[in-house]
Amino acid sequence: MENYGYIKVAAAIPELKVADCRFNVEKIKDLLLQAVENKVRVVCFPELCITGYTCGDLFFQNLLLQEAESVISGLLRDTKNLPVAYIIGAPVKINNRLYNTALICSQGKILGIVPKSSLPNYSEFYEKRWFHPGEKELLQKVTYAGCNTDFGVKLLFTDGEASFGVEICEDLWRVVPISSGHAMAGAQIIFNLSASNELAGKNAYLHSLIAQQSARCIAGYIYVSAGWGESTTDLVFGGNGIVYENGDLLVQSERFETKNQLIISEIDIERLDGDRLRINTFRENEVPEEYMRIALDLPRPESPVSLSRTINPFPFIPLEEVYDGWCREIFTIQILGLAKRVLHTAVNTVVIGVSGGLDSTLALLVCAKTFDKIGLSRDRIVGVTMPGFGTTGRTYNNAVLLMQSLGITIREVNIKPACEQHFKDIGHDPGVHDVTFENSQARERTQILMDIANQMNGLVVGTGDMSELALGWATYNGDHMSMYAVNSGIPKTLVRHLVSWVSETQMDDQTSVLLKDILDTPVSPELVPAKNGTISQCTEEIVGPYELHDFFLYFMVRYGFSPEKIHFLSLQAFRDKYPEETILRWMEVFYKRFFSQQFKRSCIPDGPKVGSVNLSPRGDWRMPSDASAAAWKAYFQK
Repeated sequence: MENYGYIKVAAAIPELKVADCRFNVEKIKDLLLQAVENKVRVVCFPELCITGYTCGDLFFQNLLLQEAESVISGLLRDTKNLPVAYIIGAPVKINNRLYNTALICSQGKILGIVPKSSLPNYSEFYEKRWFHPGEKELLQKVTYAGCNTDFGVKLLFTDGEASFGVEICEDLWRVVPISSGHAMAGAQIIFNLSASNELAGKNAYLHSLIAQQSARCIAGYIYVSAGWGESTTDLVFGGNGIVYENGDLLVQSERFETKNQLIISEIDIERLDGDRLRINTFRENEVPEEYMRIALDLPRPESPVSLSRTINPFPFIPLEEVYDGWCREIFTIQILGLAKRVLHTAVNTVVIGVSGGLDSTLALLVCAKTFDKIGLSRDRIVGVTMPGFGTTGRTYNNAVLLMQSLGITIREVNIKPACEQHFKDIGHDPGVHDVTFENSQARERTQILMDIANQMNGLVVGTGDMSELALGWATYNGDHMSMYAVNSGIPKTLVRHLVSWVSETQMDDQTSVLLKDILDTPVSPELVPAKNGTISQCTEEIVGPYELHDFFLYFMVRYGFSPEKIHFLSLQAFRDKYPEETILRWMEVFYKRFFSQQFKRSCIPDGPKVGSVNLSPRGDWRMPSDASAAAWKAYFQK
């Protein structure tokens, strides 16, 4: 899809004067010119913005209605050559009935008129006094402002790339919003023209409505409400421009401004289509047949598209406003997953390898809190440190100190003698530090853990994380295997944050200091001998930065994006940290490893899912182990 599937949209909030159509249309034109300058393709204005929403019984005045139609005719002429589609609100009289409508305009024409269906007539609202509801009106041809156009609620506007529908204010607040039908009929974007007055607490409720509806419809939702200039006889209108995409807030205006505002963002059509394709309960909705689809020749977008929205470089990390709550939920999911497995298997102990690294630290913290949760003594947790050829004093000491701090049972098994005997048995030169040298250590450690678990009627808790599974950075039948893998749904970037969060919220000062040192330790499997007592094997120097791989993983698995689009997004997210050639280098590594290492993911142990991306072959990711990566790798040959 052109420009990676993005459609640039805007919510426009013009200053107005009640019943002064000529003043109002000039402000609308000012904002349309701004929209064109910013390469916006569709811009939406508030409800009844041509006349003002608060005209009251002036809506019965033919002069006002004629003025509205006249200025709209002029607006169409003046904007005929502007490369933008726009939606404006106006009162329209048809067959002696007055409707509160949205006019969809482009290239000097009205492409359709959508009447408001739900007319509030309670509290401060009296719309049924003036307007006729449009929901029951059949689709029909009407003539307005010199244009012969379609009139009706069930209109969709499409240019082949994207489709949008329109609802007006209260249409969103009803039990089944009008936009639900639009979405089922194929609209990926909903525009809502509104004139909702301000009340204490109402804005938060409005946001919850829009967030839920955009998520329920898997759609972009652009809401724009009347602002400065509406009558304040009894009410105040704050001017509210809000853009959501599938439940996520992209941008919002400053309320209570006294000047024009243009709120711009992009809707990711490709993301929405991907979710609609994947979520079968959306596909199972009956598609309304009575909709009319109106061809809309939207202006061609700039190439490449410049994004006003921010691309989060850490999609797995909770945002600041929900950070504490989300970390608590994720950690609790891990705890309850392990608790169920321990109680179900009626084991006496759990056995875990503790290396002094991040992954085993998080898994051990989960074990400790799990045993607290189910009322078992922590001394039933057997932590095993297994120093090998690459173990450094720093990681060894941290492993022992952490186990002591948590009050678990400590066992130590030096794996060097067993590995040296194994090298002798298979005829391997221990001076050759190849994959055989490394993997024999990982498998020896797993054998020790499994056998100790057998000795003690226990189960082995796995420590590997989801990022390692994505890259296949695990020894098959070595650290790849366990009896329950508590970190299997946690990407590497999130592991670090969870350990930090547990340190700050769940631990005493002494343990927190220790955890901070573990957080500062380079990520390493420590399978190659150390140099001068320091880690010589840094994982991210071998396979690449985990923050990049987690980014690639998220957008590939969660949304099914192509390498081209992920490349584009990664440039937006990491432009100040990595040069393009570095991003492309590690991106190619990601695809190569992801496709070649599926066989390891096809037989991973059970483990809890904690987020929207997971690689369990029994859950979210079912992929043949021998699938070809040719189409994905071809991108890097260009």
